[in-house]
Amino acid sequence: MRIGIVTPAFNVAPFIGAAIGSVLRQTHTDWRMVVVDDGSTDRTAAVVRSFHDPRLSLIRQPNAGVSAARNRGAAALTCDAILFLDGDDWLAPFALEVLARGLVDDAVAVAVAGAWQKGAMVHPPASGDLLPRLLVRNQFVNGGHVLIRRSAAGLFRCDLRFGEDWEYWTRLPGRFAAADDPRPVLVVRERPGSAYLRMATDPESFAPCLDAIHANPTVIARFPAATRALLRRRAEAEMHWVIGRELIRHRRTAEGLSWLRGSVIAAPSARRVALLALAHGVPLLPGAWRGAMRPYALDGAALLPHSS
Repeated sequence: MRIGIVTPAFNVAPFIGAAIGSVLRQTHTDWRMVVVDDGSTDRTAAVVRSFHDPRLSLIRQPNAGVSAARNRGAAALTCDAILFLDGDDWLAPFALEVLARGLVDDAVAVAVAGAWQKGAMVHPPASGDLLPRLLVRNQFVNGGHVLIRRSAAGLFRCDLRFGEDWEYWTRLPGRFAAADDPRPVLVVRERPGSAYLRMATDPESFAPCLDAIHANPTVIARFPAATRALLRRRAEAEMHWVIGRELIRHRRTAEGLSWLRGSVIAAPSARRVALLALAHGVPLLPGAWRGAMRPYALDGAALLPHSS
């Protein structure tokens, strides 16, 4: 199975080498990787050119956004399956082997997802008929731990600035399989200056994505209007939790607590009630609080995976 890897890259010179190096170390060697430099003003392109492997190529374009970069990279690849690896993350050496095996073993699945890691936390993959769950929240951290069958892969919407990958998953036509290996295939680097972390504190960032998801003809045909309205309210409560969490992590605690309270009122859960209590000084679940609400580094430096 030939795997195509698309990496959109915008000013990731300090990180792109690790992403490429992780692909070069794959035990599955039938791959092609294209890095799309989306108008970087740093040394991103120079770092990519410093690698000499015929399976790796570079495309440079004026800044057009992550979706346009992914679409252009995908169009340049001839492959059986495709994976979208962010330029500041990296793959475990066995990642492509494990994910390819999943697609071979499950001929019906449109994609196979593996576990992923951020910091000390390892997250298992979502699988099955994910559309109902995807209408409430994104089930994947990004495309780096999801191998998509090429025949099922579509285009990312270039009109969405935030949540474009979330909307994309809702249009994949079928069931997701889970990798048969519990080890994380992807390590996610947390960068306080990333686009996600900036826009996740802005309520206006979420609405266009939700509007696009609920305008999907497949969603409209499958779910009655009342069900769609309920799922949207749950999604909005989920968004409010994300906004509150990110505000707190950006040290805007009072604002963040207000959003968290609104989320819990709209869609209560035992864990979030406990986290909210902890946020107000009640000594519950301190480990969960440190992991879920830990402030970002003040100097804006990358937060690398750690063991504590």
